[in-house]
Amino acid sequence: MLFVRPVAASDWRSYRDLRLRALRDSHEAFASTHERESVRDDDDWLARVSAVASSSTAQAFFAHRNNEACGLGWCKASDVESSVVEIFQMWVAPDARGLGAGSALLERAITWAEDRGAACVRLGVTIADSPAMHLYKASGFHAVGAPEPLREGSALMSQSMELNLGSRLARKGQGLGR
Repeated sequence: MLFVRPVAASDWRSYRDLRLRALRDSHEAFASTHERESVRDDDDWLARVSAVASSSTAQAFFAHRNNEACGLGWCKASDVESSVVEIFQMWVAPDARGLGAGSALLERAITWAEDRGAACVRLGVTIADSPAMHLYKASGFHAVGAPEPLREGSALMSQSMELNLGSRLARKGQGLGR
């Protein structure tokens, strides 16, 4: 059985382990690197997770399968644009891919954004013919702006994508949403 739940402060070790696993497994998908984050000490991880667990402007989620965390997503109200929620750190473990964990995480983050009254959800994705790109397009996201390097020194490019929540609500009202 698959379900999504918010990350609690007490989950900091599970978050740390899943985040580092994501960075090792899918290094081409993230602006950060395993090398950069693996040097954080336990106090840093605890502070990071405690902050998001108690925040009114951010939320992290785990996807769980068979009572084990198998996916991660993080959403945060933009510091610059009050009507925008940003999604990042989306990742699903290889053994849970294709089971709907990515869709469930994305839907939970979008619902969180809608509940906050956001008008738009924004994320970045590595430009590739990937399951992530397919998921975001199928969920109504569209490319905005010019592609940018994934991170300094990388040949990979990242594309910003947005979902207009007003058009999503209209599609749902017409029975066209998911």
